[in-house]
Amino acid sequence: MEAFASVARTLSFSSAAEAMHLSQSSLSRTVKQMETRLGSRLLDRDTRNVGLTAEGRELLEVAEDTLACHRDGMTRMQTFLAGGRGTVSIATLPSIAASLLPAVISAFLAEHPDVQVRIHDELSETVLHQVGTGLVDFGLTTAPGPLEGITSAPLVVDRFYALMRDDHPLTARDSVSWAELARQPFIALGSDSSVRRLTDHAFAVADARVEHLVEARNVTTVGGLVAAGLGVSALPGLVWNLIGVPGLARRPITDPVVDRDLAVITAAGRSQSPGGQLLLDRLEQLEGDVDLPEGVWHAARDRRPVVS
Repeated sequence: MEAFASVARTLSFSSAAEAMHLSQSSLSRTVKQMETRLGSRLLDRDTRNVGLTAEGRELLEVAEDTLACHRDGMTRMQTFLAGGRGTVSIATLPSIAASLLPAVISAFLAEHPDVQVRIHDELSETVLHQVGTGLVDFGLTTAPGPLEGITSAPLVVDRFYALMRDDHPLTARDSVSWAELARQPFIALGSDSSVRRLTDHAFAVADARVEHLVEARNVTTVGGLVAAGLGVSALPGLVWNLIGVPGLARRPITDPVVDRDLAVITAAGRSQSPGGQLLLDRLEQLEGDVDLPEGVWHAARDRRPVVS
């Protein structure tokens, strides 16, 4: 098509051959093959002149349409390969979705406005499932142990703080222990939460048993119950930003200090789309896009603060 269109536009085999970096004989042979295939003469030609037949004029329109569609398609493909098109799907814990992702995605879309980003805010087990089954490009969740088919890269460290009403007696302390929290009515997230698994483990390490436990599925509900004076809680720094309830205070927790390690997880052996890889690179760096809140540190770059 391109060979014929070049001859048809210039009405010159020599000019078309030069433009396409082909020999005249090769170009002439290509046009002859097209005429044989169509069973129609496309060009009237003699030793001096080349002219289009009616069939040739019709085929030139078809060729121009075909070549324009091909150019558009290849331009789209090149844009996709450069990370400028496509869809990126992320499965993430709600605390990461609300605290870390907005600034990163905003900066990413400013540079790649034609990429669509889809966020699935889920619990940790669901994030792992969606990554492992290929429903999303990558996930952001608590760092898993060794799992077949899953690759993990550290993202941030998220420290636990005690949550209490701002007039609670424990606010007079610079820090509190898990044993002291266990002696208070304790408001916990549901057992399917990764935060709950870490608080249960911390109480076990401290050899402290919670006597009065209230469960809630939503962190805002936990904040409301604490603000109402029904107990205390323990939440990581990123979750603190989701509560949105006034009248609360927090203090560092010791004995032991507990950190939540958050990671980027991908399916081992599965290639990322170009746009997904660009967003993944930007997220893993977290440089210039995000001001990390108190109690949260870059896992690969910053040292964990020591609490005495």
